[in-house]
Amino acid sequence: MTAPGSLTFGGTATCLLRLGGFTLLTDPNFLHRGQRVHLGYGLVSRRRTEPALLPDDLPPLDAVLLSHLHGDHFDRVARRWLPPDLPVVTTRHAARALRRRGSRAATGLPTWETWEATRGGETLRVTAVPGRHGPAVVHRALPPVMGSVLDLERDGRRVLRVYVTGDTLCRPWLREVRDRFPGIDVMVAHLGGTRVLGVLVTMDGRQGTDLVELIGPGVTVPVHTDDYTVFRSPLSDFVAEMAARGLTDRLRVVERGGTVALGDAPS
Repeated sequence: MTAPGSLTFGGTATCLLRLGGFTLLTDPNFLHRGQRVHLGYGLVSRRRTEPALLPDDLPPLDAVLLSHLHGDHFDRVARRWLPPDLPVVTTRHAARALRRRGSRAATGLPTWETWEATRGGETLRVTAVPGRHGPAVVHRALPPVMGSVLDLERDGRRVLRVYVTGDTLCRPWLREVRDRFPGIDVMVAHLGGTRVLGVLVTMDGRQGTDLVELIGPGVTVPVHTDDYTVFRSPLSDFVAEMAARGLTDRLRVVERGGTVALGDAPS
C-alpha cells in the first residue's frame, strides 16, 4: 500500500514534504558550500555542504513551513525566491518580518493555533507547538521558534501525523505535544548540537534521543546535523545514541537528495 507521504531532504532543515495531495517546503536554505549566514549579534557561520534542493528543482508548493527566521533556515536566496502570494506558516515574529519584505501570505501562528488547507476529500492541518531555541533566558536573544504538528486527513479520518521539532532543546514540557497529539507517526528532528558562544541551542545526539523517548514517534528522521560550522554534534552521535537505547528500528536516515516514505512505521 502506498505510504500517505514522503520527505525529500535538501540539507540543513530544508525538506520537501509530500503529504497526500499537498506539497510543503520547510525552512528553505539554498546557500552553497562556503557561503556564510548571519546569526545575529555579529555572528556568522559557513556552510559546509551543497544543497540538494534549489528553487528551480521545486514543484508547485501549497505552502512554506518556516520554524523561525534564522539565516540557516531562511537565507538571502530564499528571500529573493519567495513568491509574494505563496502561503508561509511560521511564528508571529517571522510573519511580521516577511510581510514587511513583501510577503502577502505569511501567517503567524500562536502556540496551539492552526492553519488548514483543504482539497477534495483531503485536509492538511498545521498546528504550532512549543519550542525553545536555547536555555532559558539565552533563548530570548534568539528568534522565537515553533515546532509543528502536521495532520493529513482523508474524508475526516487522520492518515498521517508528522511532528517537525524546529530548533528546540529537549525539555520535559514538550511532553504536552505528545499528550495533545498522541500517535505521532513521524518526528522530523532538528539536531546538530548547535553551539553559539559555547552555549547549546539545538539538540545534540543525546537530547535528540531523549526527545524520541519522550514523544514516542513511530519513526524519527534526523535533519539539521552537519551543514554549518556551528553544528557540533554530527549525525553519528544520534545514530549511536539511538542504538545504545535499542531504538535503531525507529530511525530513518535520509541522505541529502534522498527521499523517505512517511507513514509506513514499523509495527
